[in-house]
Amino acid sequence: MEKYILAVDQSTSGTKALIVNRDGSVIARSSAEHKQSYPAPGWVEHDPLEIYNNVMKVALDVLEKTGISPGSLAALTVTNQRETAVMWDRETGIPVYNAIVWQCQRTAEQCASLKAAGHEEIVREKTGLMLDPYFSAAKWRWMLEHADGTAKKLDEGKLLAGTIDSWLIWKLTGGQVHATDYTNASRTSLFNIHSLEWDEEMCSLFGVPSILLPEVKSSDDLFGYTEESGWLGARVPVSGIIGDSQAALFGNLCLEEGSAKATYGTGTSVLMNVGSKPAFSGNGLVQAIAWGRGGEVTYALEAVIRISGDSIKWIRDNLGLFDTFDEMERLLESVRGNEGVYLIPAFVGLGVPYWQPNARAAITGMNRGTGKAHIIRAALESIAYQVRDAVEVLQAASGITLRELRADGGAADNSFLMQFQSDMLSKKVIRSGVAELSAMGSVYMGGLSVGYWSSLEEIVKQQTTPLSYEPQMEPDEVERYCTGWKQAVASVLG
Repeated sequence: MEKYILAVDQSTSGTKALIVNRDGSVIARSSAEHKQSYPAPGWVEHDPLEIYNNVMKVALDVLEKTGISPGSLAALTVTNQRETAVMWDRETGIPVYNAIVWQCQRTAEQCASLKAAGHEEIVREKTGLMLDPYFSAAKWRWMLEHADGTAKKLDEGKLLAGTIDSWLIWKLTGGQVHATDYTNASRTSLFNIHSLEWDEEMCSLFGVPSILLPEVKSSDDLFGYTEESGWLGARVPVSGIIGDSQAALFGNLCLEEGSAKATYGTGTSVLMNVGSKPAFSGNGLVQAIAWGRGGEVTYALEAVIRISGDSIKWIRDNLGLFDTFDEMERLLESVRGNEGVYLIPAFVGLGVPYWQPNARAAITGMNRGTGKAHIIRAALESIAYQVRDAVEVLQAASGITLRELRADGGAADNSFLMQFQSDMLSKKVIRSGVAELSAMGSVYMGGLSVGYWSSLEEIVKQQTTPLSYEPQMEPDEVERYCTGWKQAVASVLG
């Protein structure tokens, strides 16, 4: 009987289910959005029960579309939005409060207070993270202090806490397994990335008892099984549990030290494999566990660019400089260079490596001959300059030279941008030929775990030939472009 893998991709905006065959092809998909709740300025919440109901809905839908029986599933894998915090009653299975989303800023004051008290260095040293409301620990503390009945449930031993993956694993296994993987644990501010365990000092600092937290496993461990008597109607292994950005790194097959991926979305996440030991995470970089696999842990460094692809949306929607991407391509072909025009997309400040939250966006270097093609080109170029800035910081912090850059996300479809990125980095840029990279990262991890594939080499052989870009620009021209960018940024920073 042919076997398949069912992948659940639970993101900030919705949930997808995919069926993948042994060739690594996605043969069917289904998706559902969930409600975004904003109960106060800067607050963002999701309903964990709605998310789980959507998991059931899209999983059953994709099985119905294909006519595949649950008994034909070799594994169920999960990749998820990271840092989003959930807390629930272990007896009733009901959350004590909505999930507090990674974007939520309600714990900013708590984090600022800890920072003012001088705790950031020990948090960074142990967890690899800065003190920021982005991460899970302060969110759980908020629930303990504000959600109804938590004190009583805590005293009675009824409370459980976890990230979205933990919540889904607990529900999928009928409440039999409370677990997470290294990637998600490492985004909580409570996990010691050196000793690979929950850190009691961090738990005490944030006021989150470690008894609430899930068991931490490698991404390729067998986490448990779905219930045969449950909604899926089969006992399916649950494995391949991995946070979405790390899943994209694995899906991009960035398996060697110095390999990196950039996901070109609204912003851009640049994640570099730094090998078997964590690297220093100064200058706004975040240390991360890339994955645990085969009993070994691989580490990564992450740089987050706040605005990249969104600058293209801005010049289209706000400035009306083009209507379709075909039109944009034609306009780009009408100019041979940027003629000194630069767009600094500091719409929400500048991140790595400048870290100026109050910086504001600007277009510099215009003259009377400047047209919309120059501004469009400047917007695309700004993405490549920011990724180059991020790579320079990653290399300096890790002492590791970039091998090549793997590119995914919507803006990676733009050939001009990919070629310019290769030129600015003086490195090969490879645009992935695999769609749904986060989901496929979890599929590869889970499939290897259950023997669906015998080795990584087998997966590599299945890959379609990706589109690659080699540097073509002369070094002095690269230097001229990059010097102009740095001068333009300096003019914005004053």
